[in-house]
Amino acid sequence: MRSWKYLTLSMALASLIACTVNPVTGDHELSLTSADEELNIGRSQYLPTQQSQGGQYYLDPELTFYVQQVGNKLAAVSDRSKLPFEFVILNNSVPNAWALPGGKIAINRGLLLELDDEAQLAAVLSHEIVHAAARHSAQQMDRSMVIGIGVAAAGIALSDHEQANMILGSAALGANLVNSKYGRSAELESDHYGMIYMSKLGYDLNGAIELQKTFVRLSSGQQSDFISGLFASHPPSQERVSENLKTAADLPPGNIRNREIYQRHIAKLKRDLPAYQAYDKGLAALAKGNSQSALNFANTAIKKQPEESLFYELQGMAYESSKNKKSALKSFDKSISLNNHYYSHYLNRGLLRKSMGDSHGANSDLKRSNELLPTAAANNNLGKLALAAGNSNSARNYFNSSANAGGESGAEAKRYLMKIDLKTNPDSWLPSDVRANQQGELFVIIGNRGNVAVKNIRINIQQYKNGKLTSIKKVTVNLNPGQQKNIALNKKITNINQLENYRSNVISAELK
Repeated sequence: MRSWKYLTLSMALASLIACTVNPVTGDHELSLTSADEELNIGRSQYLPTQQSQGGQYYLDPELTFYVQQVGNKLAAVSDRSKLPFEFVILNNSVPNAWALPGGKIAINRGLLLELDDEAQLAAVLSHEIVHAAARHSAQQMDRSMVIGIGVAAAGIALSDHEQANMILGSAALGANLVNSKYGRSAELESDHYGMIYMSKLGYDLNGAIELQKTFVRLSSGQQSDFISGLFASHPPSQERVSENLKTAADLPPGNIRNREIYQRHIAKLKRDLPAYQAYDKGLAALAKGNSQSALNFANTAIKKQPEESLFYELQGMAYESSKNKKSALKSFDKSISLNNHYYSHYLNRGLLRKSMGDSHGANSDLKRSNELLPTAAANNNLGKLALAAGNSNSARNYFNSSANAGGESGAEAKRYLMKIDLKTNPDSWLPSDVRANQQGELFVIIGNRGNVAVKNIRINIQQYKNGKLTSIKKVTVNLNPGQQKNIALNKKITNINQLENYRSNVISAELK
């Protein structure tokens, strides 16, 4: 019997899986994700994933244009040149780069500062182009789907991860993809074919070799920001250095380095580096609860580069942490005036406005934040605002969106959902039923599905008599989260079929 279950599951999986040819390697592979689905995922996830990683770097459009030029040249000689490739720079100090399905690629300003010339930039971008062209992200999704089907079939529940607590719904997919660790074969493939693309354009392949050597050196040092960034999803190794040396020996040598051009394009980033370093120190200080130190770092960053919106957001958070709400509001206003396309600016100002009693302004900001990147923080607070305005249906929708976020955000959403339902539908959280033991003695079993204690739970027990449902007893009980209780009714039945004549329901309850 057990073997038949496995056979059924295998047949179900086989019906979903199609065989495709990898457009880069030519290998035959099993695929659950079609080319159209791949494009749709990349298109839908690109902007929210950028938001979750710091938003676009906007202070130097010429640098962005330069990176796009290099990326587009490499994409044009790739094995999937017809993909709708896009390249952006993210406003993030962590050295990182990533690719979503369909050719949607990003590189952090933090990584640009670690490169020396255009050949090394080409090595990074061509590597990410191969990840997209060879469907590596799609393969990661396929593996997750197969695991998911197996988990569902086995009836095993996986716990939420704390990293997923903020980003909600489908927008979390892109963030999960860029944080997923590529396997050894995918990394070696991306290195190898990326160097082929570089060679077609005449780039010096030593750029790719130097890049890997640098990454190996940094990964063995003390720079934890690298470990949490690029190396988390693209693990470096001496093997990759050796394979790059072999690949370079088999390809026509190129000589394009364009060091002066590259250095000229990142000159502004270099000038602004002390400002971003002060900003990063300010974030660390704020995380430790040192609001004055965070404010000092924010002010230093602003003095060095007064056009960066992130610095004013940090300044606002530091002011708010020290209870100076008016100054915080001015800082958040300034951050939005400089960059009105980043969710975090609106989220912080919306939360501040709510704390200051400006419900209209808070609603507007939190909704705009959600448009850019849906988060549990925005949804929970929009739900509270809706509840305060007497709109329980709207509040329910917001809290439902956050209920599965995990951590404190998800727990808070569930508490509010429970608060709403206890007034209108308490049975959904406090299911009860009339049962009988072996001696025929009746009892009510009731449980608390919520994550908070509930008191004064009034249970109405009814019995069918003369064709009518009549109340025969009311009992009151308190329950802790997840608790279940049996309550004796001091009644007996002589036949198990008589149990069908009894019903129970919760008529009222209060959060403890």
